Amino acid sequence: MNIWVFLGPPGAGKGTQAVTMAGDLGMPHVSTGDLLRRALREGTEVGIRAKSFMDAGDLVPDEVLLDLVRGRLTSDDAAGGCVLDGYPRNLAQAESLDEMLRELGAGIVGVLNLSVSEETLVGRIAGRRSDESRVDDAAETVRNRMRVYEEQTAPLVVHYRSRGLLLDVDGEPGVEEVRAAVRSAVAAAS
Repeated sequence: MNIWVFLGPPGAGKGTQAVTMAGDLGMPHVSTGDLLRRALREGTEVGIRAKSFMDAGDLVPDEVLLDLVRGRLTSDDAAGGCVLDGYPRNLAQAESLDEMLRELGAGIVGVLNLSVSEETLVGRIAGRRSDESRVDDAAETVRNRMRVYEEQTAPLVVHYRSRGLLLDVDGEPGVEEVRAAVRSAVAAAS
């Protein structure tokens, strides 16, 4: 099982690029955000536990996310691997993910890091909020999500770079240009 991971701040385009990459590789796209939103819609125990954290723009507790990811990675369609979008989000999650992948006989092939300026991010999030009516993109939570990213998720860039897994991609250009850069990075790492 080969795992690809996408990193980047909220609004960087991780979901858009991860979906395309998963299709290119014939692997499932596994988004913790999508898994959590589904759990919320379905009113599952995990969804109820996660709701208060998501509404405040805080990260959902690590053990809840790990349970969601483990369940998804052990699905039949993920036997050959997947593209992870939104996980891990902190160093503790990265360590838990590594441990789980060892247990599953899997490993991370590469970590794509989409770099985007704060000005671009704010514009993208505002557009996504109005186009998709996403509760987690409400104006009052955006600032907190960006702060949480800088404090907890940005250190993963250093972590994965030190392991030789990081693939930096400029996320500023349009979707098609970024998609081409992602494809080039994946081809070089494969």
